Amino acid sequence: MRMHADELDTDATLVRRLLEAQFPHWATLPIERVASSGTDNALYRLGDDLVARLPRIHWAAGAVDNDLRWLPALAPLLPVEIPVPLAKGTPGEGYPWDWGIYPWLDGENPTVGRFAAPDLARDVTAFVQALHGIEVPGGPPARRGAPLTFQDKEARAALAVLRGTIDTDAATAAWDAALGTPAWSGPPVWVHGDLLNGNLLLQGDRLRGVIDWSGVGVGDPACDLIVAWALLTPDARSRFRAELCIDDATWARGRGWALSVGLIALPYYEQTNPVLAATARHLIREVLADRADV
Repeated sequence: MRMHADELDTDATLVRRLLEAQFPHWATLPIERVASSGTDNALYRLGDDLVARLPRIHWAAGAVDNDLRWLPALAPLLPVEIPVPLAKGTPGEGYPWDWGIYPWLDGENPTVGRFAAPDLARDVTAFVQALHGIEVPGGPPARRGAPLTFQDKEARAALAVLRGTIDTDAATAAWDAALGTPAWSGPPVWVHGDLLNGNLLLQGDRLRGVIDWSGVGVGDPACDLIVAWALLTPDARSRFRAELCIDDATWARGRGWALSVGLIALPYYEQTNPVLAATARHLIREVLADRADV
């Protein structure tokens, strides 16, 4: 199903033509479209070991260059696998943007609302701690590493649309409170920017990999705290915060990021992406319940 009014249609035939023209040594591999809740790229598995990633919307164009520049430097410093690009494809066969070929990483996404097992919670904590501690200079500004006010216009528009669907009075109060917290004053740190369930790969109850690094860059670490409300139980969330030594203002901004991502995604994807819509509802519920317990 199309998720964006102006997204490009792709199919396995197009991928085959692109491979034949640009990477003939991979052109005979079986091609299978991957069912994914991802919103920016169409994924096609190539044989057993590769995946082609084609931007489906204009704002995702150029991500492969960012991946090629930064993921090889970050990968050795992280405790789980990440998809370092193997090759960059160029426009052709009627397709207008650069695209990439990546290694296929096995694993399953955690189910929305699932109680995170202790080992998984520890793995997530270790991953965030490692990422935020990386000292690779020159990183680009991350879109979600910006001040939380970056989300305000879209969040308030979503609140207006969602009236009658969620408790918008409570959500508005929570959003206003998040906006009132002090901005990040420390040095910019490396962030993933989209640590939702669809970008986490599990084997059993352990974190195996983190995918979709299109938002990677440096900025305020609060945006990566959305994983605490997306995945962790309240008890695991408290331990996550304590082990990362997160100050009150950063935690409050993280709560704000989780809320705004849920608010903005829910009306946009409610009819076209049920998995992401369920994640959005879960984020909103968890944030509002969390504030009620404070």
